Amino acid sequence: MTDTKFLRVHFYLVLFFSLYLSTSFCQSEVKNNGGNTMNDNISNVTVVDMDKKNIHLSDYKGDVLLIVNVASECGNTPQYKGLEEIYEKYKDKGFEILAFPCNQFGEQEPGTNEEIKEFCTTKYNVKFKLFDKINVNGENRIPLYAKLTDNGVTGKKDIPWNFEKFLVSRDGKIVQRFNYKTEPTSGEVITAIEKELLK
Repeated sequence: MTDTKFLRVHFYLVLFFSLYLSTSFCQSEVKNNGGNTMNDNISNVTVVDMDKKNIHLSDYKGDVLLIVNVASECGNTPQYKGLEEIYEKYKDKGFEILAFPCNQFGEQEPGTNEEIKEFCTTKYNVKFKLFDKINVNGENRIPLYAKLTDNGVTGKKDIPWNFEKFLVSRDGKIVQRFNYKTEPTSGEVITAIEKELLK
């Protein structure tokens, strides 16, 4: 084979494999993500706590987070007990729960911040962080939930009901989403939390 023919064959082989790898990568991105990959990290988001103070989520860098939309008059409200249980179990290992009251589902969180806090502390002895009441769906959803409901890890999907849960890594990356029916103390949630705490 002449040098010219060899170079030509080599060129086409390189071109073929480049196109193949490029196509495979694109298909993988479409298959695995299904959401906005720019939203995979929440560290640059600011939220508001129950005292109306701005909280930068970057302040939680180094902690594993479980983010939950909560309500006081829901059939899932007893999940507060399980949430407090896992908070007490893992808080000293760098674990935090961020709870966001929301009244979008059956108007099951009608109270003021003060009333919600009183309910949580009195009935469930909640010690983890409670935040300002928010919208998790629609045009008025806060930036945090814009990311949680549209990202390259858990995909693009609105919050269906109270007590949907999101696990976030120590460096602010969204790791996993748990359905509102999944108990905080379930093996699925505990295993995922412990896996992240080991990192």
